[in-house]
Amino acid sequence: MSDADLIARCLGGEEGAFDLLAGRWHRRLYNFILRYLGGDREEAQDLCQQTLLRAYQGLGRLREPEHFSTWLYQIAVNACRDEFSRRQHHPTVSVEEIGEPADPARGGAELGALRRDLRDWLERGLQAIPEEQRLVVVMKEYQQLKFTEIADILKVPVNTVKSRLYYGLNNLRKMLASWQITQEAIDHEL
Repeated sequence: MSDADLIARCLGGEEGAFDLLAGRWHRRLYNFILRYLGGDREEAQDLCQQTLLRAYQGLGRLREPEHFSTWLYQIAVNACRDEFSRRQHHPTVSVEEIGEPADPARGGAELGALRRDLRDWLERGLQAIPEEQRLVVVMKEYQQLKFTEIADILKVPVNTVKSRLYYGLNNLRKMLASWQITQEAIDHEL
């Protein structure tokens, strides 16, 4: 059953139709928001729930049910941007002040610990690149969205999306290289 079918059922008053739709999208939204915000699981869960609630409340205004995913990501992006705006009104800690995770090149460490360390480095790197680049990197590299889908979500030309991805990945690689993270480790995690 397609998203559009579930939307029609939901708008028709069928109980549980939106639960099925939300269940279909919850994990992808959560992962997107988690990466975009920098790894705060509780905050990502809250924003994911807010996104799904806003989608439910606005479902009657959705003009093209076949583009539900684009619309849903737009809601999620707006929720994340609202959160960033809220953060600007509260004290924050810079990446430099946080401290560095353990060096992933150290010998004898378990593979799981190395992966966690690398994820920490990547999260810090993602948070340090410009927001418009981070958004595209997360959507393309982690959510596996197509350039056209990202362009629709962000309401920008496809070439702008490609440019932001190029500069975002380039900035991320430079930053990680300055932290002495190898290209092989970066390629493995990305």
